[in-house]
Amino acid sequence: MFIKKLQMLNYRNYEALNIDLGPNVNVFMGDNAQGKTNILEGIYYCAFAKSHRTSRDKELINWKSENAFLSVTVGRERLDKRIDISILKDGKKAIRINKIKINKIGELFGNFNVVMFSPEDLKIIKDSPGVRRKFIDMELCQLDSKYYYNLVQYNKVLNERNTVLKNRSINKDILDIYDMQLVEFGYNIVMKRINYINKLNQYSKQIHNDITSGKENIEFKYVSTIRNLENIKESFYSQLEKNRSKDIDKGLTSVGPHRDDFMVFINEIDTKSYGSQGQQRTAVLTIKFSSLKIIKELTGEYPVLLLDDVLSELDFSRKRYILSTIGEIQTIITCTGIEDLYEYLDDKSKVFKVKDGAILN
Repeated sequence: MFIKKLQMLNYRNYEALNIDLGPNVNVFMGDNAQGKTNILEGIYYCAFAKSHRTSRDKELINWKSENAFLSVTVGRERLDKRIDISILKDGKKAIRINKIKINKIGELFGNFNVVMFSPEDLKIIKDSPGVRRKFIDMELCQLDSKYYYNLVQYNKVLNERNTVLKNRSINKDILDIYDMQLVEFGYNIVMKRINYINKLNQYSKQIHNDITSGKENIEFKYVSTIRNLENIKESFYSQLEKNRSKDIDKGLTSVGPHRDDFMVFINEIDTKSYGSQGQQRTAVLTIKFSSLKIIKELTGEYPVLLLDDVLSELDFSRKRYILSTIGEIQTIITCTGIEDLYEYLDDKSKVFKVKDGAILN
């Protein structure tokens, strides 16, 4: 899959942008704060209907305008897709796929798959479990509409259960119903996440081996608050029952996939606590390139790869790995200069110069 055409109107610092992209490497080059990342953010938004940088959609609208518009035409093996999104000042958005309006965000996922790699992705390793849960949820949502449904339903029930827990007059019967619903939706979420971690392990071994020239082994491990993952439903339900009085005291649900995490080990050492900055970067690189392979396996097509100013952060061997393995993947790169890229660009590659929210060439 690849983007044929990108259009942005009144989006961030772009008043009007309309460009054709090549199926291979596309480079957006320019000084800092000219709008290079805004292009990648706009593309990402067309896949997920949300930004990777902000949760406030009105920040995406050019300050001179009342609304913004994004459009991508995506070339696919079977049927090309055109995704149009209007973003309004009041926080609403209108999404059309091949000119047909969709009512639920879940209907957008899977029409256009992307993998984004930016310097902020180090947070996947270094930050709190919530960042890792968000990563795995976003990956699975674009691959599996049932996962998205289960996640939405689980969070809805979780919020309702927490509201009941905070209420002084606790209705035990309602809690019993919520517990059963949490277990059903939670079971599906945990099973899919464990399956995803298994696939990460399957693909990451070779990738990490290639990047580190065989010096390091990487392993991912799902860490759940549910004690017995051999019997998830029974274990989850009995823990909810057992923890109920504690949950009532705190007004929160203490067990379930909303509290889960995954750990990354390099040579059997916890990368978050003891890995060097270089190892943490390499681990993220491995995660992202494994993600490309997983999406290819499950959908039959590679997604679009977005590299936001990451090449400047990486050493020679990691840079070479990225640039020599993206052959059949449409890759969109932002950078301040293309000295490092010359030998990997060919006559099919496109280079765009960005200045003040405009493409100069």
